[in-house]
Amino acid sequence: MSGDPGHPHVTRTRLDIGGAGDREWITVRYLRSDGRVAIRRPRPDDEAEFVAAARRSRDLHHPWLAAPNDAGQYAAYLRKIRGRDSSGYLLCDRATGEIAGYANISGIVMGALRGGYLGYAAFLPYAGTGHAGAGVRLVIEHAFTALGLHRLEANIQPGNEPSKRLAQRLGFRLEGFSPDYLFIDGAWRDHERWAITAPLAG
Repeated sequence: MSGDPGHPHVTRTRLDIGGAGDREWITVRYLRSDGRVAIRRPRPDDEAEFVAAARRSRDLHHPWLAAPNDAGQYAAYLRKIRGRDSSGYLLCDRATGEIAGYANISGIVMGALRGGYLGYAAFLPYAGTGHAGAGVRLVIEHAFTALGLHRLEANIQPGNEPSKRLAQRLGFRLEGFSPDYLFIDGAWRDHERWAITAPLAG
């Protein structure tokens, strides 16, 4: 997998602070970068940009997921990913600093399993540009090194072909089928179970 060896990368970039359209230079600490895409932790200051991106991407995401699209949902999202069993990441375009998508790892269990559940989504206008694939690859690399995980599972609805193709490109394998697995968009949805494990050391 591509990326730096795990050390945080600090850069200066223009971000839309407060959602007013006025971009200013701030220091951003990226966890990993492949040159074009970088990942970092979401912050309270990202609310306006994240919510705007989620709203313009509603049709893209429906019916597969619903990204936080107002201030209350975003605050709840931040609280969730700061828990001991969750971790969240923004997938960012390095040239502009814009949020191209996001990824989460939830249900993290250590001990003998050392695994978690991976979810991801691109935001418009970055869907289909390769940003999501590159960003999720960096998240996987971070999970298998900095977080010390061994296994990631992605549960994907059978009709969500873009997510399945991305999982396949990243090296996930199809392990099974779970009927009525998650309650999404008003109904219990079937999901396919895709998983990837860390490369063996040696």
